[in-house]
Amino acid sequence: MNFARDIVEAAPAGDRALVVHARDGSRSEWTFGEVARGAARVAAHLHALGVRPGDVVMTLVGNRAEWVLTLVACFRQGWVALPCNEQLRPHDLELRLATVSPAVVVADERNREVIEAAGWSGPTVWCPWGEWPEREPPPPAELAPTDPCLITFTSGTAGEPKAVLHGQRYLPGQRIQSGHWLGPRAGELVWCTAASGWSKSARNVFIAPWLQGAAALLHDDRFDPEERLELLDREGVDVLCMAPTEYRVIAKRARLRPLPALRGLVAAGEALNPEVLRAWHEATGVWIRDGYGQTETGQLTGMPDDRPARPGSMGRALPGMRLDVVDGELVVDPASVPTFFLRYLGQDALDADRAAGEPWRTGDRVTRDEDGFLYFEGRLDDVIISSGYRIGPFEVESALVAHHAVAEAAVVAHPDEERGAVVRAVIVLRDGHDPSEGLARELQDHVKAHTAPYKYPRVVDFARELPKTASGKVRRALLRAQR
Repeated sequence: MNFARDIVEAAPAGDRALVVHARDGSRSEWTFGEVARGAARVAAHLHALGVRPGDVVMTLVGNRAEWVLTLVACFRQGWVALPCNEQLRPHDLELRLATVSPAVVVADERNREVIEAAGWSGPTVWCPWGEWPEREPPPPAELAPTDPCLITFTSGTAGEPKAVLHGQRYLPGQRIQSGHWLGPRAGELVWCTAASGWSKSARNVFIAPWLQGAAALLHDDRFDPEERLELLDREGVDVLCMAPTEYRVIAKRARLRPLPALRGLVAAGEALNPEVLRAWHEATGVWIRDGYGQTETGQLTGMPDDRPARPGSMGRALPGMRLDVVDGELVVDPASVPTFFLRYLGQDALDADRAAGEPWRTGDRVTRDEDGFLYFEGRLDDVIISSGYRIGPFEVESALVAHHAVAEAAVVAHPDEERGAVVRAVIVLRDGHDPSEGLARELQDHVKAHTAPYKYPRVVDFARELPKTASGKVRRALLRAQR
């Protein structure tokens, strides 16, 4: 198998592959033929620098064409791609550099300072790159399903991020979720807004769309709710994939309106709040279809597109994937998941259990209804046990963000001598609202009115922002450590 040869180079050369909006405001389009030739030029240049099959190529590049060309070059030659998020700081990069020892780093010029602060002194290709000498690229590599392909780091919500190694099978394995969840059609335009470096960006920015013959939109700029809606409308985006946080912020801070071309909305990463589902459906006529996966597993579930969304549900298992709920925890049969990872780098002891066919315990607490739809309740270590009650954070957070003053909320356990723990809420307010004891009491009463009273936050703190990983997930472990 070879994704670059079998998908990119095999596609009709004149078909649109990429629409790129650069940070300077310029717009460009790339055909599959242009992507194939561009990736081959990158392959020739990196090969001349001494990169060989099995070597790691680390990228620190925004959502721009150079990032896509570099990854396609890696897939073409059997190099192992490690895409990194531009929000990473020197300490984060030091961890990655020490773990993988890349042969070369491809980085945006705007990230030069952080790269140098991380102590990297090896070969570097800076973007945007200029003209390179004409070189004949090496032929595409013949690759086996378990040959190394891609490294992604876990979010680090519960500790230091771990390096997850995926095999070449990860790329064609995206056909299942791209056909049954993301759902683009040939010739359509897909926009997955995930920044490069997040595991969802590695599969849904361009890999999954191209497997269905669709084009991908890249937008290399900061998140602005109104601008995002304007761009969706102007480009006629057919399928949109965003993080739940982005859907929430747009619903709260922008004027949602009909988007005639839009026929698909999907989200994954954290559970979606019911009021956000309703707001988007009322404005666009399209339900946001939630899904679930992990860095280690790839996509596992998805809400079908032939029925209304079920608030709080992350859908059902994707075709062929064997999932079970054991003592409230989602458990996976690795043999049924073509996108399941090979191993953690530097943690060989964990591989023996998986080689022996042991089930994969996700660490996520879920429930399943009579129709097989799964509902995320939280990480096992996120569940709050207060006076014997087990309280999942999501329901409390949903109640809080339904209040007109709340932009974002995160709920964690707070130690309590009498109850063992109580619910603590950390609140980010919308513009025009100020923290006060009165508002804290109002939010407590609001939660009591919207869910079981024992779940209300006995501790309410206000913050300018929530601590998050580079992929946008709330770092609950950090909030729990605060007192």
